[in-house]
Amino acid sequence: MKPGDRLFDTIDSAIAECRLGVAVFSRRYCDSYFCLHELSLIMETKKRVIPIFCDVKPSQLRVKDNGTCSTLELQRFERALEEAKYTVGLTFDSHKGDWSEFLTKATEAIVTNLIELEGETVRKNRKNFV
Repeated sequence: MKPGDRLFDTIDSAIAECRLGVAVFSRRYCDSYFCLHELSLIMETKKRVIPIFCDVKPSQLRVKDNGTCSTLELQRFERALEEAKYTVGLTFDSHKGDWSEFLTKATEAIVTNLIELEGETVRKNRKNFV
């Protein structure tokens, strides 16, 4: 993004074009409207997502009603968060873990998923061509 870009337009179009989402959950993830908005878009558009839980357990993540979101938005965020929490992901404890080792593992997971998605696209295109 660059200065002058409309934040939501840029985020929304990038998510629409992406093939894979990576959501990095921290203790304060659910405090961010933007994080929850992005997660909701990824889930609603049925993108594959790799959740990464950094210093937080999935069961600790909750959407908080701070009075700035509508009831519909809160429900939307809660649905997306619940779906992400029940998606196989990666966990990292920054107090005990090795960042380098974890980043290698995360990169491998991302690349593997992208290769699988590419294979699915090729198979779908072949099927539609025949």
